[in-house]
Amino acid sequence: MDYKNAGVDIEAGYRSVELMKEHVKKTMRPEVLGGLGGFSGAFSLAKIKEMEEPVLLSGTDGCGTKVKLAMVLDKHDTIGIDAVAMCVNDIACAGGEPLFFLDYIACGKNEPEKIAEIVKGVAEGCLQSDAALIGGETAEHPGLMDEDEYDLAGFAVGVCDKKDMITGENLKPGDVLIGMASSGVHSNGFSLVRKVFDMSRESLETYYDKLGCTLGEALLAPTKIYVKALKSIKEAGVTVKACSHITGGGFYENVPRMLKEGTRAVIRKDSYPVPPVFDMLAEEGNIEEHMMYNTYNMGLGMVLAVDEADVDRTMEAVRTAGESPYVVGQIEAGEKGVDLC
Repeated sequence: MDYKNAGVDIEAGYRSVELMKEHVKKTMRPEVLGGLGGFSGAFSLAKIKEMEEPVLLSGTDGCGTKVKLAMVLDKHDTIGIDAVAMCVNDIACAGGEPLFFLDYIACGKNEPEKIAEIVKGVAEGCLQSDAALIGGETAEHPGLMDEDEYDLAGFAVGVCDKKDMITGENLKPGDVLIGMASSGVHSNGFSLVRKVFDMSRESLETYYDKLGCTLGEALLAPTKIYVKALKSIKEAGVTVKACSHITGGGFYENVPRMLKEGTRAVIRKDSYPVPPVFDMLAEEGNIEEHMMYNTYNMGLGMVLAVDEADVDRTMEAVRTAGESPYVVGQIEAGEKGVDLC
C-alpha cells in the first residue's frame, strides 16, 4: 500500500508544478524574493517605505459554483481570472494596489494538464492586475470530491497610503456616480443560473443570436478586473470619493456599503446597456426585476463616486484603461441606501 493507492498521486503533483511554472514566471515583480516551491512566498516591502502611512489591504474569495460550468465545458483556462478578479477588485475598491496573490485548488484527482490550465488563468488575472503569483496549493481530495471535480479560491494582499484610501467619508450630495461595464454575470449568482438554465454541454454550446455567442461562452466570460482603470483615474489626478464592487447581493447590498450616513445613491437603470444574458436569465427563470438587481451586477461591475467637476477626467481615464464608463446617477441627501429608477 502507498499514497497513490489511497488516491493521492505525488508524481502528478510534481508534474503540475513543472507545467505551471511558465505561467507563474510571467507574473513576477521585482519585489518577489525566491522562486516557486518554497514553504512560503516572499515579497519585499522596501518600496512602501516611500509612503507616509502604508496600509496593507487583503481580500479572499473564490469563483462559487461558476466552476461547475468550466467542468461541464471542459474549459479551465479562464476560471482563474475570476478567482483573482474577485480578490483584487476588492483591494482596488479601497484605493489599494494589489501586490501578490496565492491560489488554492482542491481537486478529486490531480490531472497535471488541467491544473496547469487553471493556473494559466490565475496567472492571466495576475497580469491584468499587476499582482505577482507567489505561491499556492493544489490538494487532492480522493473520496471527498469526484475525480473530475475541483474548486478554486485564493487571496490577495495590496497596499496603499492611508491618505489615499477610498472610504466614502468625503461623499456629499451632488457627487456623480460612474459605473464601469461588466463582462456579464461575473462570478456571483451561479447557483440561480444553474437552476434556470440546463447545464448540459449541449445546452451550453447552443448559439443564441441575442447573445452573439453560445450560452456557455456568455456565462463563462471572465470577471472584469478594474485595477488598471482605478489606477488610471488616480494618475489623472482625480480623487475617487467612494467605490463599490458589485458582486453577490447586486446593487441593493453593495452600493450602500460605499455610502456614509446621510447620503443616498440614485441610479438610473436606463443610463447604461444591460447585457442580453441578464434579460435572458430573467425571462427564462421568471425572476422579478428587484431580485435581479439584488443578485447580479446587471452590467456594471464597479460603481464609483467623484466630484461633479471631475466627471470628464474620470470618464477619459477609464476609457484610456480600456474599460467602458457610464454616468449612471448621483448622490443625494437622505437615508443611507440606494434607489434604482
